[in-house]
Amino acid sequence: MPSVLFDNIGELLTNAGDPLSDAAMVVDGDLVAWTGPAAAAPDCDERVDCGGAAVLPGFVDSHAHLMFAGDRAAEFAARMAGERYAAGGIRTTVSATRDADDETLFRNAQRLVGELIRSGTTTFEIKSGYGLTVRDEARSLALARKFTDETTFLGAHVVPAEYADDRAGYVELVAGQMLQECAPNARWIDVFCDAGAFDGDETRGILQAGLDAGLTPRVHANQLQHGPGVQVAVEVGAASADHCTHLNAADVDALAGSSTVATLLPGAEFSTRSPYPDARRLLDAGVTVALATDCNPGTSYTTSMPLCIALAVREMGMTVPEAVRAATLGGAAALRRDDVGRLVPGARADLMLLNAPSYLHLAYRPGVDLVDRVWRGGQEVTRG
Repeated sequence: MPSVLFDNIGELLTNAGDPLSDAAMVVDGDLVAWTGPAAAAPDCDERVDCGGAAVLPGFVDSHAHLMFAGDRAAEFAARMAGERYAAGGIRTTVSATRDADDETLFRNAQRLVGELIRSGTTTFEIKSGYGLTVRDEARSLALARKFTDETTFLGAHVVPAEYADDRAGYVELVAGQMLQECAPNARWIDVFCDAGAFDGDETRGILQAGLDAGLTPRVHANQLQHGPGVQVAVEVGAASADHCTHLNAADVDALAGSSTVATLLPGAEFSTRSPYPDARRLLDAGVTVALATDCNPGTSYTTSMPLCIALAVREMGMTVPEAVRAATLGGAAALRRDDVGRLVPGARADLMLLNAPSYLHLAYRPGVDLVDRVWRGGQEVTRG
């Protein structure tokens, strides 16, 4: 592949120090080879004139539920009219997903992946969790692997209706046959540890079974109310505790003393009229924070990381640099990746060109599509 010089960059955010002005970057193959002042740029085979615009790493979305069928717009409208959110709405999507054929599930995920990429996301996770049978969870993950290696087994999303009188039986199924069938197409295992879903002991047992099968834990933790999710996540060495809306001092201390990333999902609070997590409290305690979309049909039907950045700045106490860092480096940490979320020599050449002079415009101009061009592994994948 030819070497490519990205020249005339007004502001280059590498996530390895302060942004660079009047900068340039060299991409060789699928990797970043050099960054520095435009005046010192080496000769390359090809050149991209960035026109004085901002260049930054592609977003890393570490929490997304893209494998589903159906629509829950009426549920959203009801919440906006005053109904309270509860976890039971997941079962509506379970029914639609079970009824959908593979082609329907694939095409819907393909549409959402296209939206993610067009909004600047270059690395993303996809969870199962809307099948809740051995067959439907396994096929969901097999389809998800066609889009990403960051696939998560979420058989423990909720207890399906047919197991309403046999919770223990469903937990046994998830930790047994379902896990065995799903593990070959999964890197991660996740549990929704919250009111209406799974308790601490159930979560701990399922995650341990996943660890024994070679999967790394993540946890939906403390979204609807305070509970044991964050403590269990830290205890089992989970890569991330996601949501983290209702935390006490012990939870914050546990996260700060661990390698578990607090992944915050402001799209969920926006879509459920729930309290936003206190990102400022976590950051001041030294916790690694990520931002993700939580794209799902019921409680955060967005693929826009720029929206999540704007919400994090407006509602969660983050500065713009902190929010953008959380949407790039933070997401990479939540996926235990050091090759994405930054633009330094040796990193993957995953980047975006904004139709703006600074990355600050991502929060400064909320709702405006500023992502002009996107590259993944050195290959341009979209152009505005």
